[in-house]
Amino acid sequence: MSASAGKLNWIKLLALGLIWGASFMFISVALRDMGPLTIVAGRVGLGTLVLLVVLRMRGITLPSFKTSNGRLVWLSAAAMGLFSSALPFALLSWGQKYVASGFAGVCMAVVPLFVLPLAHFLVPGERLTLQRGISFLIGFAGVVVLIGFDALRLVGSDYEALARIACLGASLCYAAGAIITRLCPKTDMLSLSAAALLSATVIITPFALAIEGIPAMPSALSLVAILYLGLFPTALAQVLLVQVIRDAGPSFMSLVNYQVPVWSVLFGVVLLNEILPPQLYLSLALILGGLLLSRKRRQAVAA
Repeated sequence: MSASAGKLNWIKLLALGLIWGASFMFISVALRDMGPLTIVAGRVGLGTLVLLVVLRMRGITLPSFKTSNGRLVWLSAAAMGLFSSALPFALLSWGQKYVASGFAGVCMAVVPLFVLPLAHFLVPGERLTLQRGISFLIGFAGVVVLIGFDALRLVGSDYEALARIACLGASLCYAAGAIITRLCPKTDMLSLSAAALLSATVIITPFALAIEGIPAMPSALSLVAILYLGLFPTALAQVLLVQVIRDAGPSFMSLVNYQVPVWSVLFGVVLLNEILPPQLYLSLALILGGLLLSRKRRQAVAA
């Protein structure tokens, strides 16, 4: 990779962190006028349309149903659509009705740590070593601090406690989605992303219509929020993601996990005037510390 290509990948990585970090703020804005499932249906539907246009412009087709490999890719895409888009988007959007956007963003730092035990059992060659186990425990301590012991006791009427668990559930969904993506048969990544988003749209739209009905015309600000969510973190980010992974590798791409929670906290505090509890910053330090420890082991092996 040349120096100029390296700089370009760093710019793309920073852009991805900014785009994904800001998405939690825009979800909070959209929730002022729309239900959580309507928001999800809107963003995945718009994201699907954008990616289909990108595929058309590049002469790439969706996976074929005519071959056994193509049908297997579509099965993987449907699972990805559920676990990487429909379900986590719904959990986050509902959760942010009761918790700050900065909290939801910090939960995303847990995704790589959730991947560790899942990969141990599901991905050949991905063993949970002692160092990775310690990193997981450190990160899990951060999770306990993040949701608080009250959430672990869980009072039935405490929607905030449920919302915290929902946001962490979204992180677990993303981790499962990452494993599914890794196990998917080889195919064009943009084609796979479009198929996954199309599957997510098919999955979530009937639920949105059945539960929340046809939405009324939202305010201009909420409409801008939906447009942002569909165009940037859902569609454009997929294009950048594929480019960075192809040019610099998945290990480099994983650095974005350090950015997203920081940006989400900054946007929430500065632009939405959110007041975040002190334990959130302690939990973020523990989670990122565990993530850093897990990465050090991988860097040592690569060296």
